[in-house]
Amino acid sequence: MTWEAVRPMSVPIAANDAAAAEERRWRRRHAAERRFHACGVLAVAAAVAILAVLLGSIAVKGYTAFRQTAIVLPIAFDEQVIDPSGVRDPQAIRKADFTRLARAALYERFPGAEGRRERRQLARLLSAGVDIQLRDAVLRDPSLIGTVAEIELLASDDVDMLVKGKFPRDIDQSLRPIDDRQLAWVDALAAEGRVVKRFNTRFFTAADSREPELAGVWGAAVGSFWTILICLLVSVPVGVLASIYLEEFAPKSRWTDLIEVNINNLAAVPSIVFGLLGLAVFLNVFGMPRSAPVAGGLVLALMTLPTIIIATRAALQAVPPSIREAALGVGASDMQVVMHHVLPLALPGVLTGSIIGAAQALGETAPLLMIGMVAFIADAPSGPLDPATVLPVQIFIWSDSPERAFAERSAAAIMVLLGFLICMNAAAVALRKKFERRW
Repeated sequence: MTWEAVRPMSVPIAANDAAAAEERRWRRRHAAERRFHACGVLAVAAAVAILAVLLGSIAVKGYTAFRQTAIVLPIAFDEQVIDPSGVRDPQAIRKADFTRLARAALYERFPGAEGRRERRQLARLLSAGVDIQLRDAVLRDPSLIGTVAEIELLASDDVDMLVKGKFPRDIDQSLRPIDDRQLAWVDALAAEGRVVKRFNTRFFTAADSREPELAGVWGAAVGSFWTILICLLVSVPVGVLASIYLEEFAPKSRWTDLIEVNINNLAAVPSIVFGLLGLAVFLNVFGMPRSAPVAGGLVLALMTLPTIIIATRAALQAVPPSIREAALGVGASDMQVVMHHVLPLALPGVLTGSIIGAAQALGETAPLLMIGMVAFIADAPSGPLDPATVLPVQIFIWSDSPERAFAERSAAAIMVLLGFLICMNAAAVALRKKFERRW
């Protein structure tokens, strides 16, 4: 066959090969895109699943802490025990032996419990705080004195765990915190309808306690409030002013470059380093009170400053140069340009960075442990100079306690802390949506 006979056939064959190659490349590209999309979906699904497992495990362990077991008993408010003088003096009432009244009602319900040991076991069905509960009831309503009233008394943490099914009933009594005799007493009270579960308001209104059924998060929540307040009062003004200077006024030089690099590096420094700094400077040099919100707030302010500075500088950079040029064109000074035009437009980013920094500080534990905020605090602080603890440290303390009831309260406190963090992040998103401008 001659070349002239073959040549007309070569052009269509080459074109077909090119089209087939292009088709293969097109299919490979779209297959790669589908694989990448599938990998992204799987990554998001895995993250959501892990988050759901984490939150679900916390909720399963902690939701029972929002219910507290109580034992309903007829309490005889004997006037000879509460107020023998009959003058209804609150100071005299505070000194009365209300524990005796609660135990007397329990002994009357189970007259078969004889002997010192059995009566001590019977008394352990009630919380150690029933005296405070009865005292507060009488102080609120002195007319109870001399009467008999049905009162819901807090059960002990062991009874509370039994009623909530936190440990099996059918194992040997040596492996249970409640023996067979106590178990029979609880079952007898439950059969009479005297064992009830109520919403645990004390968990939200009380401070820490050695007894799990009396412990609450209010003291830690107030301590967190004072600590975050001090943190924001220090970090926000300093961080915003530093950002304005570095972004708008500082000359570009090696020193400013060095400062910017160090700020970025400080954002990645472990938080415990700031705790060591606070221990060395605020406590040892300046003599600030240990375990006080003022010291904790200053430590968290140092830790939050890099976050606020970086977020504020990014917000300032997002303002178009035309805003600055227009303000300068009408005769505004450099300070007026920044304070009257640039900063108000950058305010959404500034607020977002500040709230995110505060949320980060709210969840910190390590730096506060270094300055002594791990102490047992039985009362809510009334100011930034009073001894206090914060929610993350309170969770750490409860999780380290041997009592089984503190485990559920730790999980419940985590739920409260997560609620605060979600609210703060939601506020940051809402502020950005409300004040954000599109250029």
